Amino acid sequence: MADLSPDHRDVVAVGASAGGVEALRSLVGGLPPDYPGAVLVVLHVPREGPSALAKILDRSGPLPATTAVDDERLHHGHIYVAPNDHHLIVLDDRIRTTRGPAENGHRPAVDPLFRSVARAFGPRAVGVVLSGARDDGASGLAAIAARGGATIVQDPADALYPWMPQAAIQRVAVDHIAPAAKIGGILIGITAMDLPDSRTDAGDTSDAMLDAEVAMAGLAAVTSDELATLPAGYGCPSCGGSLFEIEQAGPVPRYRCRVGHAWSPESLLDEQAIALEGALWMALRALEEKSALSRRMAVSGLRRQSGTGSRFRDIAEEAESAGATIRRLIARIGSTGGAEADTAPPPG
Repeated sequence: MADLSPDHRDVVAVGASAGGVEALRSLVGGLPPDYPGAVLVVLHVPREGPSALAKILDRSGPLPATTAVDDERLHHGHIYVAPNDHHLIVLDDRIRTTRGPAENGHRPAVDPLFRSVARAFGPRAVGVVLSGARDDGASGLAAIAARGGATIVQDPADALYPWMPQAAIQRVAVDHIAPAAKIGGILIGITAMDLPDSRTDAGDTSDAMLDAEVAMAGLAAVTSDELATLPAGYGCPSCGGSLFEIEQAGPVPRYRCRVGHAWSPESLLDEQAIALEGALWMALRALEEKSALSRRMAVSGLRRQSGTGSRFRDIAEEAESAGATIRRLIARIGSTGGAEADTAPPPG
């Protein structure tokens, strides 16, 4: 395996979520055995249990694919897959797998990889966003574009879940939009070209927020309250801490709590809906128990003395009426876009 080259766009960061396995197979199937670039892949998968993605991609194309190992060095002609329950980031030419704070509820998450590649390689980076059901990857792809890297997004019409590609297209002036099966060919062309003459200015741009966010993903002792951020007035769904609004280009804010859990507005709304529904189910359970106990007390009261049975029946009816209202609320509420059901790649 050859070392990386400073004269070409040779570090490819790929992010996918729901529906991403087939897109990833198509992408790697389009790469040649002598592809002169390193490919890093994050697929949102459940934290528990092993992922078979590396084996799937290893069989899907000519390049070897393995689960990334902490502190290994990047080489050409290899696919590195994020292990489950660990972010995959790059510091200089070294891979780091960390248990840093989740982003949009995910670890591994797409955006930490994209930001780290943007920071480490600037214009040499290529970001690729594939199928997914929320807006993950848009923020990280914007960081790659801001540092002079190339950007590719799967055509939403080709994606099983088009929302991640759509969010990236809305946020970034994307260089290439194509079906997954054609992205491999695009990568071959991009890597074969010399870097543009403007690479020095783009690559040397200092970005304190980008540095801090990459450090947080690496589990460094950096907290959001140390940054130039303002309290957002919301609570973090992961830990309950206060969220801070992260400054960034464009009209869409992002949020981080003190210890680094990160949320886009869409993901935050989805998580709030999930928390709200959980609270409503708890309230409904309490009302059902109150109704059952009150009716039992009503029967017992009728046996002991007159008057008490009627009072307990009234309490039961009030609880049942409130329970009916909560059932209607549960039926009406929901996430902003249907929280995606991320699933692990199929075995084998």
